[in-house]
Amino acid sequence: MSYDKSVSDHYQHGNLLNAIEAALPALGKTTENITIADLAPVDEFHIGGRLATDHLLEQLNFSEQDQLLDVGCGLGGAARYVATKCKSQVTGIDLTNEYIETGTALCKWVRLESKVTLVQGSALNMPFKNNSFNGAYMLHVGMNIEDKAALFKEIHRVLKPGATFAVYDVMRQSDGDLIYPVPWATNSSTSKLATPEQYQQALTDEGFSIIKETNRHAFSLQFFQQLKAKINADGGPPPLGLHTLMQQSAAYKVKNMVENIGNNLIAPVEIIAEKL
Repeated sequence: MSYDKSVSDHYQHGNLLNAIEAALPALGKTTENITIADLAPVDEFHIGGRLATDHLLEQLNFSEQDQLLDVGCGLGGAARYVATKCKSQVTGIDLTNEYIETGTALCKWVRLESKVTLVQGSALNMPFKNNSFNGAYMLHVGMNIEDKAALFKEIHRVLKPGATFAVYDVMRQSDGDLIYPVPWATNSSTSKLATPEQYQQALTDEGFSIIKETNRHAFSLQFFQQLKAKINADGGPPPLGLHTLMQQSAAYKVKNMVENIGNNLIAPVEIIAEKL
């Protein structure tokens, strides 16, 4: 089995769009009146969800004139939010075909198909021309890609000079064995973590200038504490959430990830860079 297929299979659900649609009545919603806010708990598949997206987005200067790239877009939740908030055109690319098919359907549900385009493909070999985008971001993507230099070289290629590129990934904080499974990997064979220093080195080597780095360790622990308290108070998870994506393994994967964060082995980190 190829490495790309191993990664894609990890995220494969099998019946994801139907699972999301089946949860809508519990929200009092249909495919005709669902909003991007309603979908956020399931389609922003990164630590902190919409809160984390907002925190990153507020540091960027994306505008209505921009053509933006979402690298490893998943279901396109962040792409739909960015397109709505910044009025930008957003193109997303992701390895997992089911995510692209489901995300494209969700774009139609919320009537954003003219603003958001989702494409199946590898971030290491994107079907886009040189200097195509005014800005780009990736949210929890690099953990599955070992060759960060090749990744950033390809992103650099498709960005225009002066474009902003924002990363929000889970990164190594110290040596030690992680507890698996976690949301991005069943075991270490597809978990390709790197330190913030290694990210910065790879970015600068491929022609980016580092603007800012922010460690979100404390935020992530607080986020999961609040999420656990809300689930306990509500007597269970909401109709839509990470459990919709990861099914029965969700609680176990999230618990392991939180323990790894608590042990200071990993943390979500933001890095904002600019193409020189």
